[in-house]
Amino acid sequence: MSVVGKKFRDGQAICHQGELGDCMYIIQEGEVELLQRNGEHEFCLGTLSKGDSFGEGALLEDAIFPITIRALGDTVVLTVARHAFLRRVHEDPAFALHIIRKMSSRIRWLEAALVRSANVGDIAALAGSTKP
Repeated sequence: MSVVGKKFRDGQAICHQGELGDCMYIIQEGEVELLQRNGEHEFCLGTLSKGDSFGEGALLEDAIFPITIRALGDTVVLTVARHAFLRRVHEDPAFALHIIRKMSSRIRWLEAALVRSANVGDIAALAGSTKP
């Protein structure tokens, strides 16, 4: 099988926290880990594998990556540039709906992770409420 995407070796960063993103990534082979750095500490937020995507926000706006994505083992990733995405959406509006659904699912996952990691007072403060 010929490889279309870019190959990354185990431990190699695909994108870095704080970088400006300009494309979406689709994992063709392998697995990646999602890493958040806070000061001197780095936390693994989860993993993605073949068929999963990340960086979708960069297709719609100039977006700074909030996390680092690093290859776990040998990984092949296909990039989708903003102009190619917009052309595809113009040709097939259902494709945009597919991306929006993935982004919505990720937002729900992040909200659930926030609820699991925060106490009720913290969540109320984030929501702008003073009630517990």
